[in-house]
Amino acid sequence: MKRISIYSLAAIILLGILSSCNKKTGQSSKTGMAYNNKYNGGFEVNSKVKAGPGPGLIAIEGGTFVMGGSLNQDLGYEFDNVRRRVTVASFYMDETEVSNVDWLEYLYWIRRTYANDAEYYYNALPDTLVWRQPLSYNEPYVNNYLRHPAFQDYPVVGVTWEQANAYCEWRTDRVNEEILRSKGYLIDYKTLTAGAGKAGTAATVSTSADPFNTDIYLNGQYRGEGIDGKKMKKDLNPSAVATGTTPNAKGVVRPVRLEDGVLKQPYRLPTEAEWEYAALALAGNTEYENIADGRIYPWNGLGVRSPKKRTQGMILANFKRGEGDNMGTGGYLNDKADITAPVRSYVPNDFGLYNMAGNVNEWTADVYRKLSFEDFNDFNPFRGNEFVNKRLSDRDKGIYAKDKYGRPIKDPAKTGKKQKWSELQNDVTAIDSSAIAGKPYNPDFRGHKDTVVTDLYGITTLVNDRSRVYKGGSWNDRAYWLNPATRRFMQQDETSAEMGFRSAMTLVGAPEIMTKGKPQFSQPKSKAQSKSR
Repeated sequence: MKRISIYSLAAIILLGILSSCNKKTGQSSKTGMAYNNKYNGGFEVNSKVKAGPGPGLIAIEGGTFVMGGSLNQDLGYEFDNVRRRVTVASFYMDETEVSNVDWLEYLYWIRRTYANDAEYYYNALPDTLVWRQPLSYNEPYVNNYLRHPAFQDYPVVGVTWEQANAYCEWRTDRVNEEILRSKGYLIDYKTLTAGAGKAGTAATVSTSADPFNTDIYLNGQYRGEGIDGKKMKKDLNPSAVATGTTPNAKGVVRPVRLEDGVLKQPYRLPTEAEWEYAALALAGNTEYENIADGRIYPWNGLGVRSPKKRTQGMILANFKRGEGDNMGTGGYLNDKADITAPVRSYVPNDFGLYNMAGNVNEWTADVYRKLSFEDFNDFNPFRGNEFVNKRLSDRDKGIYAKDKYGRPIKDPAKTGKKQKWSELQNDVTAIDSSAIAGKPYNPDFRGHKDTVVTDLYGITTLVNDRSRVYKGGSWNDRAYWLNPATRRFMQQDETSAEMGFRSAMTLVGAPEIMTKGKPQFSQPKSKAQSKSR
């Protein structure tokens, strides 16, 4: 077995940093006009960027695998994971589950930013009552598990699927805000705090009425005095005029754009396919596209004990070995955990991910259907799409409407194709020639190809469009559920003491991550004419 080198990962991050900071002066291969030239219009082009992962993430090189292939026996006779070969694009995934200290950071930000909004804070609180059992003394966990420092590195539990998504959105904005402030594109935290503390100082971006939001910023709605940093990018457009700030030595400046490659992609929950692929980490058993050995668990072998001499016999994950046996015998606790364990416990898999089996079950983004494996696409399979558009408050200027927390308001998409300008201005649904006559466009594809009768929910079925897949097994599950192919579901507004989550992020650009020692085609000098004669 080979472990994926951390040095390759470091090289990718360094390349992303260098690429995003430097501009490459060149010219268009189609018009011959120079890039980044303020005298010919100022069209800006950055050098090709291979963006690195955000904080806490590990790069996962995608590929093909057999989804459901690691499960030899369907003990529950559910028949809901028929083997299917699929391809998963490269992506990033959290090294560990989100911990209690991570969630407390989230709660602290809400309380500090929205001091007078008790409802927002309350809705973000995990349900600590999940520890209560009628015939078990778990009351100490109710009060201590989330907040006591002894549990700060343990996975957060009692979090709904909806809360996990809200955390991912918050994390996206905080990571991008940190990037912009540390690089000087926004006013830095020290100056911001000092300014806010002075008597008579005008309210700035830091006020609870208008916190930083990535989408709002990229749409040019986050500028002004007390917002713009000292190192904003120079605007090469000769027609540009100063907006919000006084022109400095650079002349007219502008905020960062998506094309600059500075900001990170949104954090999100991983899809079921991504989660299973990352858990198996078959790349560790692969050489020259040949998988030397399959896996039942995120490690090699058929058992759940370590075969190595130094740790021989030790349990490789946090799970329940049998009735009444949560941690082994006193004096020699085998898995060293009675409930959950710290998020960096045990040995990571070959991608470097901890606890992809055991500790806590983990939410995925997918809506559950028994026959999803037969229905979904074989590239980036996912069930759960609900397409949305950002609401416009000014259609001519493209200004987004915001909610009371400064976030763009999202409405169900009106069409599956680009609207005509006249349709957009008049808020008219585009005519979709591919739609069945008489049936309006429906942006909700959670039940696509496998609808359920919602009237029968709770009577003959427990599955509906709010049923979400979770995977991984927990501290209170048997070894069977440690297999990455097993799948269960729970309503997205329900919680459990055995349920946590980790975040993922889309990897943009070329999918190959581990390039060291791999053959590459060389590119000969272009024969195309570069300039007109």
